[in-house]
Amino acid sequence: MLFALKSGFGWLSTIPVGISMEGIEALMRHVYVFPLVGLALGAIFGILALLAGQALSANLVAVVILVAIYKLCGINHIDGLADFGDGVIAHGPREKKIAAMKDVSLGTGGAVFIVIILLAAFAILSDTPRSLLPLSLLVAEVSAKEAMICFAALSTSLQKGFGQIMIERTGSGQHLLGLVISSLLCAAALGPLGLAALAASQAAAYWMVLVAKWNFGGATGDGIGATNEIARVVALAVVLTFGGVLPWTLW
Repeated sequence: MLFALKSGFGWLSTIPVGISMEGIEALMRHVYVFPLVGLALGAIFGILALLAGQALSANLVAVVILVAIYKLCGINHIDGLADFGDGVIAHGPREKKIAAMKDVSLGTGGAVFIVIILLAAFAILSDTPRSLLPLSLLVAEVSAKEAMICFAALSTSLQKGFGQIMIERTGSGQHLLGLVISSLLCAAALGPLGLAALAASQAAAYWMVLVAKWNFGGATGDGIGATNEIARVVALAVVLTFGGVLPWTLW
């Protein structure tokens, strides 16, 4: 499991831990460690937000966090969002939509999806109270990684690739165990508010499963990456929206 966790950082971040096919195999057997990777990444973003908030305005803090997210997590997932968006927006039969999703060129649909996600993330991060922002980033990253597991567990693989490996290896048991781990982490961080953010991100993942099925007849790695990006923003939005309504802790 520790080997899988190490490989998880290589799979989900740009941290130079090294990754091999043996590591990928181990990770797919223990994919429930994704939320633990999210915990570490979210903690880094939270600490950065705490430090940046001492000297910068809310808007600049949001920019710093976004830069950190795509520096530390890489652009593979947002690239998946772009490809997914191109396929969803394309008109015509499924074959045409799948071809648009596979096209390496950025289309209008992908560009629109990226702009909306970045604008939403910027607006939410700018408006989130500074006292709540660090823990909201932690919960959002845990929720996003669990959403990837949910998407993979409920999807049918469409084509060969690393996405196919995750989709075919992730079952209900992995999903349930990951959900238990994520629930404990989110509850410890933000109590009922954290659980609400996790639940919303799971609903977003399920919606992505349906969108992928309606448009493509199945799922690919692009759908997994897109789910990560969307679930992160959904979780952040829930924390901002209900931060003054739901209690932050279990105590």
